[in-house]
Amino acid sequence: MNETYRNAVVQMEEQGIQDEYILGWQGGFLGHPAREETRTTEAYDAGYEDGQEKNLANIGNWKK
Repeated sequence: MNETYRNAVVQMEEQGIQDEYILGWQGGFLGHPAREETRTTEAYDAGYEDGQEKNLANIGNWKK
C-alpha cells in the first residue's frame, strides 16, 4: 500500500480526527466515487476534497 496514504491515516487516527473525515479523505485519496449526496456529512465532504488533493493541512479542524 502507498506509504503516504498509510502514514496520513495513522497520523489522523493518532490525532483523534473524526471518522467521517478520515473515511472521506481515504475515498478521495484513492479516487473512489463520492457518497450519494444524501449520505454525506460536512466532515466527509471536507475529507473527500482534501484526500483528492492529498492535503493534510486541514485535519486539525476535524478533531473529535
